[in-house]
Amino acid sequence: MNERDFCMDEMFDHALYSELAKREREEEVRALLREFAEHELRHYNFWKGLAGSCGSVDRKRLLFYLLLRKALGLTFTLKLLERHEKETVKEYKEYLPKLSEEKRAELLRMIEEEELHEKRFLERLAEREAAVKYIGFIALGLADAIVEITGVHAGFLGATATTLVAGVAGLIVGVSAAISMSGAAYLQAKHGGMEEKLSPLSSALATGIAYIFAVALLALPYFLTHSMAIAFLASLAAALLLIVSFTYYGSVVGEREFARELFENVVILLATAAIAYLFGLFVGEITGIRAGDLSA
Repeated sequence: MNERDFCMDEMFDHALYSELAKREREEEVRALLREFAEHELRHYNFWKGLAGSCGSVDRKRLLFYLLLRKALGLTFTLKLLERHEKETVKEYKEYLPKLSEEKRAELLRMIEEEELHEKRFLERLAEREAAVKYIGFIALGLADAIVEITGVHAGFLGATATTLVAGVAGLIVGVSAAISMSGAAYLQAKHGGMEEKLSPLSSALATGIAYIFAVALLALPYFLTHSMAIAFLASLAAALLLIVSFTYYGSVVGEREFARELFENVVILLATAAIAYLFGLFVGEITGIRAGDLSA
């Protein structure tokens, strides 16, 4: 990247923080967003002085981040932006030797603002945003539901040819498990000794709602087709989509490695499905359930 690229980046960040501040209802957060918009404006002016001109703000990219803010929250949006900024900071450090002593000192202050001030803001913001505070319970509900219900459906793929039976079984097992998991989440939040005191009721609701949402989505194909193979493949595709979505969200907010976590989650899902399918075949053979379905 060169001076013009740096300038355009800072101009975009200034525009984004300004737009986010306009849309923020909470006064403290809005004030902080305005403060960071001012930081980015100073950074923009620094690079503009070196580059001469910077072009204009990418409106499509700006709209994309504003839509992310509405859909996935402020913490996720800014954490995603921060991933790019970390690479930019590395390039700033590489650029330092090219500057005069005065300009180098100014760029070092900019780097400090990028690395320390915004990081502290994101940590404080994450503590306030409900979706982030309870992300562990949401992920618990989704992950457990995906693996368990996919296992149930895979087992019925081997045991029966009736999609309605498999769909209803998934719903019954899923709702029962959601109630059980919600109770466990309630007790964990109440007696878990967490550093941050979370509401036991909110923790239980986050787990249960996430669980039931996943159960309903995975069971839906079994009520739309009479083909067990099609229903299972559609349900498995939905499970994989959910895994990719919540793994990516968690990796951005938690600053973890996405590819490794996704690989581990997919392996667990597919291994569970394979074992459950083989067990379903075995049960179907020894009980004659599958033969009865086919003759009917």
